[in-house]
Amino acid sequence: MSVIYTITPKLRVKFKEPFGILVKGSFEQTMAKMQEIKTQKPPKIIAVGDVVTKNLQIYKIPFDLAIIDNQCMRKKIQPTTYTSNIVKVKNPQGTITKEAIEVIKTSLENNEPTHIVVEGEEDLLVIAAVLYAPENSIVVYGQPYEGIVLVKVSPEKKTEASEFLKAMKKCSKS
Repeated sequence: MSVIYTITPKLRVKFKEPFGILVKGSFEQTMAKMQEIKTQKPPKIIAVGDVVTKNLQIYKIPFDLAIIDNQCMRKKIQPTTYTSNIVKVKNPQGTITKEAIEVIKTSLENNEPTHIVVEGEEDLLVIAAVLYAPENSIVVYGQPYEGIVLVKVSPEKKTEASEFLKAMKKCSKS
């Protein structure tokens, strides 16, 4: 495992702010918005986080990539499988590993729904998902106690994600 980016305390505060559009509300309200987005037929729908992924599944909103860590608010939850194409990757809390980036990139190039199970933490992998998803794709993740965040992938969002990575502490450890 090669850690290539580590979040700094300053960026940790910034990352708590929504990276896209915050859709406030209950599961029913936020999934109604996802139903609306589904009708727009984005190239890819990427779910990052266990609760948002589970809700997409419950509300029968298909996604191309799910990135989960079998935790909710840092507490272990019952593992769930969403597709037969399961890839496991290590990504320690507060980092982005080279392996995680490669798995996301490969999964998004693949036309088969993929379920990435992270040993560690998946939160920062939103950045990699935005960087490698096709334009007009939707990356969705949960905003605790508020709702969901929708990131429509655009050149501007890709630049923002790239700038976020540049601002992270670069390191390399095995």
